[in-house]
This record gives sequence, structure tokens and C-alpha cells, in this order.
Amino acid sequence: MKEDKKVKELKTTERQSSVPYENRKKKNIFRQISHGSAATRKSNELSLTADLHLKPSSTWFGKNSKRIPEPEFGFLVQIFQYSRQRLPTLNEFCVVCDEPHVFQNGAMLKPAVCSRELCIFAFQTLGVMSDAAEDIATGAEVVDLLLTMTKAASKHGRRNIIFDPYPTVVDPSDPNELALNPKSKDYDAVDKILKQIMSMEQMTALSSSDIKKTLDSKNKLCYPLLQWIITSNRSHIVKLTPEKRIPFMKTPFQYLLHSSPPAKEAAFREAKEKYGSTFAFHGSAVENWHSIIRQGLIVASGTNKQVNGAAYGKGIYLSPNAGTSFGYSRMYASGGSKKKSENRSERFLRGDNNTLFCIALCEVITWPQLKKSGQIWVCPESDYVCTRFFFVYEEATGHENIDTQQKQYEEAILKALK
Repeated sequence: MKEDKKVKELKTTERQSSVPYENRKKKNIFRQISHGSAATRKSNELSLTADLHLKPSSTWFGKNSKRIPEPEFGFLVQIFQYSRQRLPTLNEFCVVCDEPHVFQNGAMLKPAVCSRELCIFAFQTLGVMSDAAEDIATGAEVVDLLLTMTKAASKHGRRNIIFDPYPTVVDPSDPNELALNPKSKDYDAVDKILKQIMSMEQMTALSSSDIKKTLDSKNKLCYPLLQWIITSNRSHIVKLTPEKRIPFMKTPFQYLLHSSPPAKEAAFREAKEKYGSTFAFHGSAVENWHSIIRQGLIVASGTNKQVNGAAYGKGIYLSPNAGTSFGYSRMYASGGSKKKSENRSERFLRGDNNTLFCIALCEVITWPQLKKSGQIWVCPESDYVCTRFFFVYEEATGHENIDTQQKQYEEAILKALK
């Protein structure tokens, strides 16, 4: 009787096991090891993560992020291993066809559709896109910033270079045609549509349904273009509340700006542990930020996107001194007043392109190749520079004497990051 009971228990155990028979001995050994000493357990934990390589898809390891693991420990473990490897690199692949993106500076933080026309049509016509009205309701200040940058780039004299990416918009009247196509760029058409998009203050005064109706009445492409501006943003941008702002930056238009995907952040943290890091500013004219927030900071030296000279070498130009970066933002060349406007709104930007000045606060790896020449730093590796904060000034009111290498400023920055 007891013998029959044992046989029955054995059959039940075998029936419930999800591990292939040939691997059960390995599983039993694993269980024995896991109950061993602390040192043994730690060694085992390390071995369990040995297959994990958080690298961008442009690298050898990153290209293997879609590799199917061997079912050595069963189906559930196989799913876990595959998910753990894919999730950090998901944004490096098109949300429709799952093929790798081709960007100048690798992947960015937010997911996006690739430039293949079939994917673009599917993305816009099948309702996959988020509704612009919802974004306006939840993050109007950020939409206002994105719209301002796009307007600045679209009408600039160098727009054939800096207005990148150019909008891809499906014609609402004919879903099989592109009304705005990067292959046949019409900058004047984009500029005309942008001028017909009402201000963010006007939009927030309307209900979600009325926003689309009002924009459609002005131009059938207003709403689709606004959707593209929102969904093409590859960075995570959040306007800081008054209590979260960095006080010495002296502007109400302060934003958290993260653009690195998990794989790039992992590589950045690894380098940070090895070399350390510090903070520095990067200044650029407002029209350049349309491209930067979608493609990241790139090494523009020697390319058609280079605006200033490269006297200090090839790389991303940074400075620990805010005044130096304000110069690159063209703040001092504007000849604008340094007086504050009376009754100025702190929610939406009011200045035109000639009176808006932008700088980013970045974290940079202090590796041996970071070239420091006084207040001018040059980092030749774009992966070793990560944006953390973004500041917009409506007038030339920036504080010139801020130095990130001084203790009081560094402590304030670290506090804001918490």
C-alpha cells in the first residue's frame, strides 16, 4: 500500500515538472548549490547574469539582444532570460516592424516608428499614435516647448540641415499618400501649417474634442503635424515644479531631460564607476534643439551641422561655467534686455526665436580623453555625455558665474537629481 502511494507521488511530481527530464539533474544540483554558503550563493548569482549584456544594438552584444536563449532550465526561465535581455533595448527597434533603428547617435529613450513608409502608414492610420489632445491635457508645457523648437528650426536659414528629422505626415484625405514627406521636403508648407497652429494657452482653454475640431478648421494638417511633433520626441521631458527647480539657474522654464535608453545608461554607469563623472553645461541655439532632443547630442565637428569652430578638437563641447555655454546659446549676441518682463507667464514660453536661449546641464564621464582647456571641455565620445536638465531663458537673464566644479553648485545639482 505504501509502495503504491510512493509511485503515485512520483508520477504526480513528474507530471507537474516544467523542466525537461535531461535537465532535472542540473536543476537538483542548482538547488543544492543555492543552499550552500553565502560566497557560493553569490558566485551562483553572478553566473545567472553572465548572459546579460546591456549594450546598444549598434554593438555586437546589442545585436544579439533578440537571440532566443536555450531552454536549459525550462520554458519559464527561457522567457525570463529573453525578456530581461530585450526590454532594455526595445527602444532601439521600430515599434511596428521590430527592425533596428538607424540614428546618428544610436537609440533614444522613447520608442518610435522607423522611417520605412509601410511602418509610418501603419503607425498613423491604424490609430497606434497617442492622441495629441491627451498629451496637451497632461503635459501642455512640454508640448509648448516642442512646438517652439520645431517652429524655430523650420524657418531658420539653415533649416535644410538642422530641421532634422523632417516631419512625416499622412494625408488625412488620402491615407495612402504622405502630405509631408522627408523625401520631398517642402519647408514653406511646414512653416505655413505651424503658423496656423494656435497657441498652447488657447488650446488648453478648449476641451480635448474641440482642439482637433478647431485645428482641422484652420488646416487639415495642423492636428497631424502636432501629433508628429509630440510622438517624434525621443526624450523624456518633464517641466520641474517650483519646489524642484535649481534655484541658481534663475528661470522658471526648467525641465528634466533624459534621452539615453537603458542600455546606454548601463554603459554610462559602468564607465562612471571606472572613471567617475561630473557636471557641465552645453549651450546651443534654440533652432538646434529640435534635432538634439530627437537624436541626442552628437559629435558635430567636421560635419555640416557644425556651427562654431573646432579649435579645441573634435567632440561635444561642454563647459563647467554657465556663462561660457550661454555664449554658445547666442544669449550675449542677441543684444536683448536683461530686465525681466512684467506679468510674465511662468507656464508657457512667450519669447520669439531671437529672445529664447537654451542650455542643457549634462553629466559627463571624467575619463582621460576628456580634454579640458580652461572653461572649454571637449568629450570625443557621445556615449559619455548624458543630458540631465534643460533650461530655457526668454531674455538674457542667465547667471554668468555658475561653476559646476564649485561645491555649493554641485550639491544643489545632486539634490535636484534625487
